[in-house]
Amino acid sequence: MINHHSYLIKNADAVLTGLSGDAARSSATDIRIHDGKISELGQLTAQANEQIVDAKDCVIYPAWVNTHHHLFQSLLKGEPQGLNQSLTAWLASTPYRFRGAFDERTFRIAVRIGLIELLRSGCATVADHHYLYWPQMLFDGSAILFDEAEKLGMRFVLCRGGATLTRGLENELPQALRPEKFEDYMTDVERLVSKYHQADSAAFRKIVMAPTSSLHSTTAQQFRESAKIARQLGIGMHSHLSETVDYLDAAKAKFNMTPVQFCAEHDWVGSDVWFAHLVKLLPEEIQLLGQTRTGIAHCPQSNARLGSGIADLVTLEQAGMTISIGVDGAGSNEAADMLSETHAAWLLQRARKGMLATPQYEGGLFEGGGDAATIEDVIRWGTAGGAKILGLDQLGTIEVGQQADLVIYKLDDPRYFGLHDLAIGPIASAGRAKIKAMFIAGKMVMENDQIPDLDMQELAWQAKQSVKLLQQRSMQMSKIA
Repeated sequence: MINHHSYLIKNADAVLTGLSGDAARSSATDIRIHDGKISELGQLTAQANEQIVDAKDCVIYPAWVNTHHHLFQSLLKGEPQGLNQSLTAWLASTPYRFRGAFDERTFRIAVRIGLIELLRSGCATVADHHYLYWPQMLFDGSAILFDEAEKLGMRFVLCRGGATLTRGLENELPQALRPEKFEDYMTDVERLVSKYHQADSAAFRKIVMAPTSSLHSTTAQQFRESAKIARQLGIGMHSHLSETVDYLDAAKAKFNMTPVQFCAEHDWVGSDVWFAHLVKLLPEEIQLLGQTRTGIAHCPQSNARLGSGIADLVTLEQAGMTISIGVDGAGSNEAADMLSETHAAWLLQRARKGMLATPQYEGGLFEGGGDAATIEDVIRWGTAGGAKILGLDQLGTIEVGQQADLVIYKLDDPRYFGLHDLAIGPIASAGRAKIKAMFIAGKMVMENDQIPDLDMQELAWQAKQSVKLLQQRSMQMSKIA
């Protein structure tokens, strides 16, 4: 594949921009890319020395921005012991049981699989909430994550997870389940910021302060201190919150507050903060999150798979929150890609509104949820919303002057045949739409549905061998325990 500095995308059937209202769809059929940015939109004439990309019968979206993932779980899909469990039991059965079974090689393969799966769905930017850290680790997971993303040309945000507390006795825990010391955790965050963090709004690398659980991973004092350090470093803040009713119960028991009230009391709300899930919220919590412009990474498939529920995105956005889409870990989401996720987001917002609707029999009609969220809403959440949350305001929309992060979907599978509006196909019809071409900062990272130099058969073999190895190690560790 030859990389050109200038491209002209011609003859697109539709261009969806990631913007709101009437601006959500562009009348343009052509897009010019120059020096990594979108330089023109319209009906354009080719210039010298630019490569033409024919987008006939294709639709163009901004590349997706995934704001919550756990890439190590790419080798834990469909794990039997956790398959039919809800959140708390699943955590013990799957991610924590296999946590210590990962070594440098299996971790790298898991990361590679997850990033490739995301890229092949049209995702350019990944925020990974990585929490595999423990004392005397034998490999640097942070370095591997950045390295694998760089090889694929993807933007990567490391949400540096971790815990200083455990519910067990430290001396009796396996090494991989032992907590870090708070000062070591903060020192590593500072190291990562110094080594990787780019502060600009078109960055390829960012670091985020991200204790694994807002209620359980640190002491209340440490939680507040982590917010102070994050803001001193100029980085964002992220954690899990209110995924289940258990969060409400735990916050009440431990702090005599609601979960959101606890976060607010400890400086963990604001436009530089976003939480994954937020499925179970009280009205006063929604009001507080909206007033402070706190963000959400909505993970509909994982929340459904674990039986947690459906976050009310429409109400949250109306309250003032910034909405984004996250895939969550593949251990609770066996299709860990952004097309599956946005398809689920579109359907489940409608299902949620329908379930809550009161039957009204005037005229024999039932007031359902068919208008809860539009395709354009979902695209905006999964692109511009995510970019805003991550402080990457130069991407996420298709506009002149923005970074050329975009994907051209070729809808030539029968599932898209018969569509009256081709533009909605990648989300409404689901499946994995083929990618004619994909650009990140103006560089073509996929062409004719192929990632350069990727041996898919070799990757599949590595995955199978790694799964067997993880299973063997997990069994060995359980016998020792």
